[in-house]
Amino acid sequence: MKIIVISPSKTIANEAQVVTAFFENGLELFHLRKPFMSTKEMAEYLEKIPAHFHNRIVIHSHHNLTKKFNLKGIHLTRKHLKRKFYTSIRLRLLKIRRPHLTISTSFRNLAGIYKNQVSYKYALLGTIFDITSGNFYAGYNKLSLTAALGKANVPIIARGGTSLENMQICHELGFSGMVFYSGVWKTENPLTTLQQILEKNSCFSSIIK
Repeated sequence: MKIIVISPSKTIANEAQVVTAFFENGLELFHLRKPFMSTKEMAEYLEKIPAHFHNRIVIHSHHNLTKKFNLKGIHLTRKHLKRKFYTSIRLRLLKIRRPHLTISTSFRNLAGIYKNQVSYKYALLGTIFDITSGNFYAGYNKLSLTAALGKANVPIIARGGTSLENMQICHELGFSGMVFYSGVWKTENPLTTLQQILEKNSCFSSIIK
């Protein structure tokens, strides 16, 4: 499965250094989501991370920064999708400059999977798990998830309430990956937690092979 870590919405102490350590320990994809950052502030954040790791970063805003930094891709939020005409033009211009730029989005419910007609590299789906109980969030169950994932025309990544404890069920349901937020950042040692996640995920990969 693809393992993605998404940034805290508000920057924490030494965050860029922690993210760099994530990359050094094997993280292949990081989503930079900073709704309160200006373009200048996000550029300064990116400059704190070694340039050779920039191609593992997807940004949720200030997409024009892909012209300055060799980033992995951009993520389209609900705000972008509501401005369909404007967003489509910007995407075309960005793809001319960066033809290999990946484009991803998020679905808030299973209907998004069935209605999707755009070719995204992958899509995040959630909230899947209730962070308090660990059970499925309202609107999801094993049967409906398995059916929807089987019909998806893009890889679907589980988001929301994901943790080391529910990696097994995500693997069994057929998710193409998992997004980690509080399941990493709100643990005692985020780097150690990520190392455990990557190790467990490598075991799934070995079983598939």
